[in-house]
Amino acid sequence: MDKVFIEALEIEALIGIYDWERRIRQPLLFDVEMSFDNRIPAASDAIADTLNYKAVSKRLIEYVSQSDFGLVETLAERVAAIILDEFGVQHVRLKLSKPGAVRGARAVGVIIERSKP
Repeated sequence: MDKVFIEALEIEALIGIYDWERRIRQPLLFDVEMSFDNRIPAASDAIADTLNYKAVSKRLIEYVSQSDFGLVETLAERVAAIILDEFGVQHVRLKLSKPGAVRGARAVGVIIERSKP
């Protein structure tokens, strides 16, 4: 299966379990791989036939910037569900990174893979 990807989409969000984290917005990075058959859009050359990564990005920005979760695990699950439910994707691999969360590490976070049943 083909993949459509979004790499290092940066979105500021209210995320974290510590008191100081609840008072500031922090940058999060999203790497998203979505399974999609690109043969139809390749044949038609029509954007209407694609998995529109701009539309996916805009939806994620809208959702994440308004979210208020304690755990990156919860946010990752919700974002994966949006992609599967709203964009006709059968499988998604999502890496959510929280830069600067741990001293000495560039970033920490989670990687999840979810599929439609």
